[in-house]
Amino acid sequence: MYLTIRTIYQKIREYDVLDKRKTVTALKAGEDRAVLLGLSMVLFSAVTYFILGITMVRAYRDSVWTEESSCTVLNSSIIAEINCSYSCGAECRRSSRYPCLQVFISVNSSGRVLQLSHNEEAQEANPECFYIPKCRKEYSVSHALVTDISERLKAYGQVPCYCDPTGQQDSALLTRLYGRRAVLSSLLWPTCTLVMGTLIVAMVKLTQYLSILCEQISRIKR
Repeated sequence: MYLTIRTIYQKIREYDVLDKRKTVTALKAGEDRAVLLGLSMVLFSAVTYFILGITMVRAYRDSVWTEESSCTVLNSSIIAEINCSYSCGAECRRSSRYPCLQVFISVNSSGRVLQLSHNEEAQEANPECFYIPKCRKEYSVSHALVTDISERLKAYGQVPCYCDPTGQQDSALLTRLYGRRAVLSSLLWPTCTLVMGTLIVAMVKLTQYLSILCEQISRIKR
């Protein structure tokens, strides 16, 4: 009778030890996955920071149009037609035209008369034209779009603008592609990813430390 009870007790004990081992193994695997996820998020944020640093942040830092001001539209008119090409299929290019809208403004703070460009891309593509529309087959569509922009500028009269504070540039921008708000917004998501990944790794390591500490305390009590 005593041997039977002892045998049953040993079997129950073996099952308990086996269950504990399975639980520890499952917890260990889950912790490894959590650490891997956290490190992946940190690595992703680092790569994103690098890409943004060599694109948006550099463009924002190197921009000369940093002074925000208010400008008065003096003249807005179409002065020429610029040749362009558009895609008509695989390895197929055809010629078309777009109207060149020239806009002059007066900076209210200094009284300087400058030529206005829509953004940095328009300034680099053709500094004489305010806006560079997409090259289309139908010239009438581009002309109607540019005419509408011209009429809107005349109706507004007062528009915000970005100027060169040193006064070396004879042009101003209506909007900046890589302004302070755009840069901060682009840095928000990788920052959140970095913080979350770091927290995940830190929480797993803290849990492991507390588990080891509890085990050491339990051994001392025994």
